[in-house]
Amino acid sequence: MNRYFYIDAEGKQKGTFSPEELRREGIKRDTLVWTQGMEQWRRAEEIEELYSLFSDTYREPQVIADQPAVRYDRPGEAAGPQTHRPMPKTWLVESILVTILPFMLCSSVLSLLGIIGIVYAAQVESFYNRGDYAASLESSRSAAKWTRIAMWIAIGWIALIVIGIILFVVFIGSLSGLAGMSDLLNT
Repeated sequence: MNRYFYIDAEGKQKGTFSPEELRREGIKRDTLVWTQGMEQWRRAEEIEELYSLFSDTYREPQVIADQPAVRYDRPGEAAGPQTHRPMPKTWLVESILVTILPFMLCSSVLSLLGIIGIVYAAQVESFYNRGDYAASLESSRSAAKWTRIAMWIAIGWIALIVIGIILFVVFIGSLSGLAGMSDLLNT
C-alpha cells in the first residue's frame, strides 16, 4: 500500500498518509496527491488505489480544454501553469480481442500482428502520465492502426473459412448428385 502526500485547501503539502488516513483527512476528488514513483502530482480521482475513498460511484473526470492547472514536479515545488488534456484512447481491450479471438477461432498466425497494437496501446498511458502528450497521442494512433489491421485480417480469414465450407458442401453435394446419376445410368 502506498503512502501519499496531498495539497490541502490552503496550498500546503501534507503527508504521508495511507488511503484510509486520506479518507479521514477528508480529501476530495480534485485534491492533488503524490506518492513515490509518480512523476507529477495528480488528482485523487485519477489514482486507482484511491477510488474507494469516494462514497458515490466513480465518474470520469470532466476536463475543460485550455483550463490552466497547477503542475507540481516534486513535493513542495510548483511548476508553471499547464493545460490539462484528456488522455487519448488506449485501444488496449480492442487490440487484445482482435489478437486472441481470431487466433483461437481461425488459428491464423497473421492475427498475431495485433500484438503490435497491444504494445502501442500499453504505451499510451505511460507517456500520458509522464506528461508527453504528443507521444501518447502518437501511440494511440499507432495502436488504432494495428488494431484495425488485425481486425481486417481476422475478417478476411473468417470469410475464407466460410467460403471454404460453402465450396466443400457444394462439392460434396455435386458428388452425391453424380453418384445418383450413375445409379440411374446403370439401371
